[in-house]
Amino acid sequence: MRKTKKEMLMEAVREPKKSMDSILLFLVLLLVVWGLIFLYSTSAYNGRVKFHDPAYYFKKQLFATSLGLIAMYLVSCIDYHIAVKFAPLFYLASMGLSLAVLLFGQEYNGSKRWLSIGPFSFQPSEFAKAAVILFLTFLITNSQKKKDGIFWMAGIMLPLLPIVGLVGTNNLSTAIIILGIGVILVFISHPRYLPFIGIGVAGTVFIAIFLGAASYRLERLKIWRNPEAYEKGFQTIQGLYAIGSGGIFGSGLGSSVQKLGFVPEAQNDMIFSIICEETGLCGAVLLIMLFALLIWRLMVIATHAGDLEGALISGGIMGHIAIQVILNIAVVTNTIPNTGITLPFVSYGGTSVVFLLGEMGMALAVSRRGKRESR
Repeated sequence: MRKTKKEMLMEAVREPKKSMDSILLFLVLLLVVWGLIFLYSTSAYNGRVKFHDPAYYFKKQLFATSLGLIAMYLVSCIDYHIAVKFAPLFYLASMGLSLAVLLFGQEYNGSKRWLSIGPFSFQPSEFAKAAVILFLTFLITNSQKKKDGIFWMAGIMLPLLPIVGLVGTNNLSTAIIILGIGVILVFISHPRYLPFIGIGVAGTVFIAIFLGAASYRLERLKIWRNPEAYEKGFQTIQGLYAIGSGGIFGSGLGSSVQKLGFVPEAQNDMIFSIICEETGLCGAVLLIMLFALLIWRLMVIATHAGDLEGALISGGIMGHIAIQVILNIAVVTNTIPNTGITLPFVSYGGTSVVFLLGEMGMALAVSRRGKRESR
């Protein structure tokens, strides 16, 4: 006799839990500590100049990180099947918040990305990434059609377009990440590779149209090709100077020159350039290796997940981290046009670190219910 969804959910709740993945937890904590150290080093000058407190950014990030660690622990103790069950509500909430940003959002550096509630402000786009992972997991696992063919893939990706449109209006990088998460989750659940060529072509066309819809996005392409010719290319040039001056071993922690006002808002998107200047090629490679190990561990958890829902959640988180790290480093090194994207766990941003740690909590929850030990 076929079990109902409610019965399957109750069985999952009663299933004995294992200990969480200690390797993933260690890597996350290591990246968090690394991020706080370099955030203080990078932001001390700006904090002193703007707020007469060199630890201003550090204290705010430390507070957000503390909240994120609490959220990570609480989420890791919750059965992820329950989160998937409420995924449509999370997705609708993310759309509502993204719409609210367009209507009532706080503008910063020419972009509306923040909602303010009293003394607090947050970026709904960070919530949208986690909501999309859960929502696509819900759609794929509840799909009644055979998971095969271009039409099934299009049916899964189509519901993402509203949130991509809302978020992408002022935050193209997050829109790209959301699309990338969708492609990765469909790839995990789809048995054939050939239809992905069609998805790739459609995605390329969509991004090209989206870029052409606003003149400032086309301007970014021109700046990327020749940053010296444009005033807005100053940040890119100074970031490249920071990377080049770091050499093999760097100038030493706290000894960056480019963070002294030469790289605007160095603690945000361009923090990787300051890390390169202070720790050199060795420090940059070490940080990239830490991210690679984190992505590998998420892949291991996805591979050993007890069911498709767990595999999709871990795979979606893995895709999110991988895409965001690659995009940030590519922007800082001027490999791709500037899209304004943070480096996970390292760049300044309270909303980002809280939701990233929440996603790590979901991955730890999946590891608790793996089908076998993944060490």
